[in-house]
Amino acid sequence: MVSVIVPVYKVEPYLDRCVESIVNQTYRDLEIILVDDGSPDACPAMCDAWAARDERIRVIHTSNGGAARARNLGLMQARGDYIGFADSDDILHPEMYQKLLHALEETESDIAECNYIVFQNDDMAFSEGDAGEISRYTPEEAMYLHVADRFFRQIIWNKLYRRACIQEPFVEGKLIDDEFWTYRALGRAKSLARTDETLYGYRQQPESVMHRRFSAARLQALEAKRQRLLYLEERFPKVLPQARCNYYFTALYLYQMSLRHLSGEEREKAERTIKSALCGVPCGAQEIAEARGMSRLWLSGAAVSLRATALVRNCLNKGF
Repeated sequence: MVSVIVPVYKVEPYLDRCVESIVNQTYRDLEIILVDDGSPDACPAMCDAWAARDERIRVIHTSNGGAARARNLGLMQARGDYIGFADSDDILHPEMYQKLLHALEETESDIAECNYIVFQNDDMAFSEGDAGEISRYTPEEAMYLHVADRFFRQIIWNKLYRRACIQEPFVEGKLIDDEFWTYRALGRAKSLARTDETLYGYRQQPESVMHRRFSAARLQALEAKRQRLLYLEERFPKVLPQARCNYYFTALYLYQMSLRHLSGEEREKAERTIKSALCGVPCGAQEIAEARGMSRLWLSGAAVSLRATALVRNCLNKGF
């Protein structure tokens, strides 16, 4: 059985299409857990209506506590051998779980992921093509790709997890709870699989958490990645140079955004927080060697003066 956990909050225009895309999966042995996170609109009633139509659906009604808490409630009640997550405004390809299970079985892996497409309009449709190539990765290979932000990224919804890989709850009260969680799940896998087929549709809403105006809460990314450094030092030390490279670029990006969007005491506090977060994290030849092209130049500059490099990048209006 696959348990699919879906936190639901203020997605009334999109919820039906999301749930329909899960209900209509070609893989039928599903347990669909809709967690109504105290949604103030019609979503609670819509969840109940879906449960009345399909016996595989269970609904949890709770007070608003955020997506991490909602997922934790779902995990506590999930009975599946495998766990999947979906955001309640997104759309799944009808063969997503069938193909991810096939990838797991073919490679004898514990976690499988697919590509995803970002969309805004309801006319989005998945392109149909030949069967995608399936690749197998060791945990160390997957962790390197994760910290390099290529594959096996921190996003949780384009993956299927063997239940044994999920041993810790999501960290509640964080803006970006997946940053604190995903690398630990990846680290527990004996091997990982990836199909290059696009099987998940991620709806990009302007009002979503990650698309609101920059705030100091985004600095939680450094907290999450500092914890990841400690984890990698113990479990995957060969990945540390790439992880430190990524950490410095995250700090540089956050410094740029702080200079651009914050002011006064809030900006000063953010600058102190970022500089403090870099204490004890080396950025030498090994780390700089992990960067490519112009990124190597920016990383070298950040190692000398983070603030000056951030100012120059802002002046040039360069992306991260």
